[in-house]
Amino acid sequence: MTEKTLYVENQYMGRDRGWVSVRLVLALFCFVAYYINIERENESQLFLIVGIAIIFVSIVMIYMLHYRITVAEGSVKLSGLWTTRLVKIDLSSIVKVESKPYSKFFINNPVYNLHQRGRIKFYAGGKDAVWLTDRDGLIYIIGTQRQVELHQAILKAKSKS
Repeated sequence: MTEKTLYVENQYMGRDRGWVSVRLVLALFCFVAYYINIERENESQLFLIVGIAIIFVSIVMIYMLHYRITVAEGSVKLSGLWTTRLVKIDLSSIVKVESKPYSKFFINNPVYNLHQRGRIKFYAGGKDAVWLTDRDGLIYIIGTQRQVELHQAILKAKSKS
């Protein structure tokens, strides 16, 4: 028995604007320090190498998959990076679906399956999230780049189950 997929979204590790900005400022600092310390060859080469490494890691992180959101009839599946387990949320136990901002903070850390104060968080980047509340009062916060589409897909999948 195959489930019909209604929605698929990939969340990538390095695409959050806040952390990209932080990494670029660090790389810029390294390049400025390299330029200032050009007379002292050993120290200046270290700054150059670290700056190039920061930019290289940033480029790799842009293409590194953090987790995938899949909405099928009756469930929402979140599959994470390499060693993380698949999280399947049964939509028959969900009593409330809301579209709200993920957090009030400007820079948020990427998380996958973080249990904190009655909430389970999934986040890679962006400002928006879909909040799912189950019968037991447990809240799933799923960060997304396409909030309206995910919200509509969850409501459609919930109505079909």
